[in-house]
Formats: sequence, C-alpha cells, structure tokens
Amino acid sequence: MGWDVTTLSRRDDGFDVEDPSSVESSLAALDTRFSLILIAVGILAPEGAQPEKSLSAIDAASMAQVFAVNTIGPALILGHVPRLLSREGRAIVGVLSARVGSIGDNRLGGWHSYRASKAALNQIVHGAAIELRRSHKSAICVALHPGTVATPFTARYSTRHKTVTPTEAAQNLISVLNGLTPEQSGRFFDWTGGEVPW
Repeated sequence: MGWDVTTLSRRDDGFDVEDPSSVESSLAALDTRFSLILIAVGILAPEGAQPEKSLSAIDAASMAQVFAVNTIGPALILGHVPRLLSREGRAIVGVLSARVGSIGDNRLGGWHSYRASKAALNQIVHGAAIELRRSHKSAICVALHPGTVATPFTARYSTRHKTVTPTEAAQNLISVLNGLTPEQSGRFFDWTGGEVPW
C-alpha cells in the first residue's frame, strides 16, 4: 500500500517536541486528513549523558528531558490526531516505542528514565486508542517496537540482538501496520507482528 508522506522533523522544520508551542503551531498548520500517521521521536539519554545503570545514577533534569521527548512530546502530537486522521476507510496511527518499555519483559533493570518514559508512552497510546475509537470507529492506534536498527546511535552500544537497516525497520513496521485490524487497536506490537506484554 502506498502512502502520501508529510514529514515534520526538528532538523528541517524547527519542529520541537520539547516545546508545546512548536508542536501546536506546526500541527495546527496542517489541513490534510491522513490515512497513516507515524510518530517516531525519542532519545535514550540527553546529549552528553548516558542511560542510567542504577537508580543512584538518576539525574532529575536528564530524566525530565527524556520524558519530555519520549512521552510528553508524542502525547501532545496525539492530541492533534483526531483532527488529522481520516474518518473514511482505513486509518492508522503507529507510535514508536521500545520493548524495554515493557514492564512485563524487564529482566535486566537499568536504563530507568528510558524504560519509564516508554512505559508511560505505551499507556498514553493505549488511552489514545480508546479515545480515538469514539470518533473514528475503524481507526487503529498502536505502539510499535522496531527492533534494533543499525544507526550511528546504536553502534555506540553493544547488543546481542540482530540489527536491521532503517529501511528494513520501516518496511517491517509498515507490514505490521498493514496486517492489523481495528480490534487490535490500543496494543503493543514488535516488528514481527508479535504482541509485546505491557
């Protein structure tokens, strides 16, 4: 399935998810109805910082910035989705999360700010799906785990997980979204289409 694409990015458009007025002005300027909206923002840690390996390493300012980008920013964007999402035919909202945001799957601890911000994001996505269902009966709104994507960012961290290219990751997620039904809205899926526990 082909998609018309409009991209808002911090680098190109000045779109800043940490600034509510930037989110408001950027999204208020859109007057198109979309059949697919992907929210793909996030940071592991602020620039110059590292993800915490222990609770004693938590820094309040760093944690607040991680939540601002990973949780509050996407929540502000989701607030505009009912106006932007098509009410006719298939309409999908996919929000990039991370498996480490799964409370049920956490066996290692650490990365507290990142994990907590993604767990909070998952709750927001679930609530958004419930709210969206009231006005868009056929809409699908889900959290997505893309797997480990091979980027300069992930190259800095050792991983035992297989990596995929950004193009492969995007294709995998589009394939998952294409296979979902409205009954699956509000859930959390990985790049294989498998459901991730909350």
